[in-house]
Amino acid sequence: MRSALLPILLVLVGCGDGLEDGEWLPGGETTNTVLLGSNAFLMPARNLTAEHEQDFYSGNSFFNQAWVEAPASTDARDGLGPLFNARSCSGCHFRDGRAAPPEGGEGPFVGVLLRLSVPGPDGPVPDPVYGGQLQDQANPGLPAEARLSVRWEESSGAFADGEPYTLIRPVFTLDDPAYGPLPDDLQISARNAPQMIGLGLLEAIPEADLEALADPDDADGDGISGRIQRHPDGRVGRMGWKGDSPDVAQQVANAFAGDMGLTSRLARADDCTDAQGACTSEPDGGDPEVSDAIFDKVVLYARTVAVPARRAADDRTIRRGKALFGDLGCTACHTPSHTTADAALPELNGQRIWPYTDLLLHDMGPELADDRPVLDASGTEWRTPPLWGLGMLDEVNGHTRLLHDGRARGVAEAVLWHGGEAEAARDAFRALDEEDREAVVKFVEDL
Repeated sequence: MRSALLPILLVLVGCGDGLEDGEWLPGGETTNTVLLGSNAFLMPARNLTAEHEQDFYSGNSFFNQAWVEAPASTDARDGLGPLFNARSCSGCHFRDGRAAPPEGGEGPFVGVLLRLSVPGPDGPVPDPVYGGQLQDQANPGLPAEARLSVRWEESSGAFADGEPYTLIRPVFTLDDPAYGPLPDDLQISARNAPQMIGLGLLEAIPEADLEALADPDDADGDGISGRIQRHPDGRVGRMGWKGDSPDVAQQVANAFAGDMGLTSRLARADDCTDAQGACTSEPDGGDPEVSDAIFDKVVLYARTVAVPARRAADDRTIRRGKALFGDLGCTACHTPSHTTADAALPELNGQRIWPYTDLLLHDMGPELADDRPVLDASGTEWRTPPLWGLGMLDEVNGHTRLLHDGRARGVAEAVLWHGGEAEAARDAFRALDEEDREAVVKFVEDL
């Protein structure tokens, strides 16, 4: 096991006003304190055993390797597609970071995907022809599902002190559908790939703690009514923008199937539908295409990518930003800390972590609505995303795009898009003077 001592870093020796003990290590003993900068999201949990660290790097190799269509001489990683969005996990999660949205024009767009559904008797269901996700790439000789393009709409506003701002939102268009016309009632929602850090820790936040935070009927009258996302088997939805998956393993399986057309023991079919005859007749790479050995290594990898240490938690401006963040009401949803238990790996147990999320569903208002429910989540509800690592995005991925579709060009714009339950916090942020707004932004960027 590697040393738990901080090998570099942090001139932090005391807590300082407003700085809580251990807060500068958001992943607890798992925190990456070795490499920051462009490598901030590439390190394994710092306290991994030697055996698990070896498995981490093995999983990393499969995470980064490109899969190929079947049949192929590389039969350990064939079976790509026939329809897909990316050839590797890292194609969307480059350097384990967050994908940037397309600037405009036509796809394919690696790192952003469109969820598809049509209304059903008990809620939305996948489109019977195009499935639950648009695949805009295909193996040779097979047409991709549609030609995807995007343009950006701009709106403007001003802070209370008169400083103007602009906001942008993407508008996606699907043309030339290859497997029949698209239905008039098709519902689509864009998803940008998020960073991979700390997933095993989020998975290990006790369900009882989330239940204690939930207030579905707003019994305390504070205007915040977070709800737990429940899957049909009763498990809590923790992963994905709407709590789409209950744990890391299912999230990995869904990504293999939906993004790359690869089956695994948890997803026995990819997103190729019976109505896409040419797709269903293509050769596969085995049953399942992702072997249990590879799948388990990738899951362990996804669980143990370390959260980077904070860089300036004791800075006076950042401490001021933390206080304002609480005063604005942001911590009503972005719960600062949790203590993990019953984790999939012992190294992740008993960690005091600082992800700034309650993992609950909240109504974010009409401006962020995608009108596409997922299980218990309505078309206006989103799972509170963790904030840790956001300040490293520019160094890791060369951009600062936030929210589910990447519309926000930084922290301030992300706040300005908040509505619904977060409307009061947004308006309070908009009423701050420039110095205080900057303090809030700097605090979030240090998480």
